[in-house]
Amino acid sequence: MLDRLRAAGNEITVFESFTGGLVAPENDDNPWGYKITWNPRNVVLAGAGGAVKFKQEGKYKYIPYHMLFRRSEIIEVEGYGRFEGYPNRDSLKYRQVYGLENVDTIFRGTLRRPGFCKAWDVLVKLGMTDDSYQVEGVDQMTYRDFTNLFLAYSPQDSVELKLMHFLNIPQDSSLMDRLRWLGLFEEQPIGLEKATPAQVLQKLLQEKWQLGAEEKDMIVMYHKFGYRTPAGELRMLESSMVTKGQDKEETAMARTVGLPVGIAVRHVLNGTIQSPGVQIPIKRAIYEPILQELAGQGITFREKEIKYRS
Repeated sequence: MLDRLRAAGNEITVFESFTGGLVAPENDDNPWGYKITWNPRNVVLAGAGGAVKFKQEGKYKYIPYHMLFRRSEIIEVEGYGRFEGYPNRDSLKYRQVYGLENVDTIFRGTLRRPGFCKAWDVLVKLGMTDDSYQVEGVDQMTYRDFTNLFLAYSPQDSVELKLMHFLNIPQDSSLMDRLRWLGLFEEQPIGLEKATPAQVLQKLLQEKWQLGAEEKDMIVMYHKFGYRTPAGELRMLESSMVTKGQDKEETAMARTVGLPVGIAVRHVLNGTIQSPGVQIPIKRAIYEPILQELAGQGITFREKEIKYRS
């Protein structure tokens, strides 16, 4: 898309890119709207690698980890409903890679279903995603004990009440529904001999967010391209791709990661891709044949012009 817009003489002013690995709507049966189809450790530690960096309408923006999941925006993908996107790592380093050094807005984000980010923010605020120290006595703990580790001591108040008071959560909040469903207040033994808080949380999530044998995952990609035409008009294009897996083994995540690599390897062996060394797929000679074959697998993008954001 970027190459096509540039070839027409347009000046790119906005590049926003969101990607999410989620569960297909027909198998979305939990209040988090999510099941794990990727490295579970990366799910737990998402965003913990330092401050998020991006540029928005000419202004540089930075978000520290402890505030990351409070800074989401709603994304509408036609035919698939609403998602929320939160910023993902350092977007600025992609400016040179994509030839966007002078762009006004560059933003990469991760997609989840609405409500996920606020609930995940609770886990971050509690300290459950911390991977920097071992929890003492974890082999004797239940998940309720684990939750209580991060709350003030009170022999009278329940774990639930202390958590709601600590984070100012109303009793009837959907946040509490998500935390209860996850099992954070259950007297279930953790079953680990030693672990960091993040490792305890990971074990729980792998138990609760499993994709069933016949269930399907779903990959959603959403891009916005703002540009100025040679005549000076400001326009915005939306490009989206949604693809579902077949089952727990042949997932959409596996297909969208594995197929491009496999296609590229075959083209290298056949001599149709002749670039030596390790390459990222930003050269037309590499990405065009891959996209063509992915289309034959039903992995395609839908594009439409949208109102330019003022």
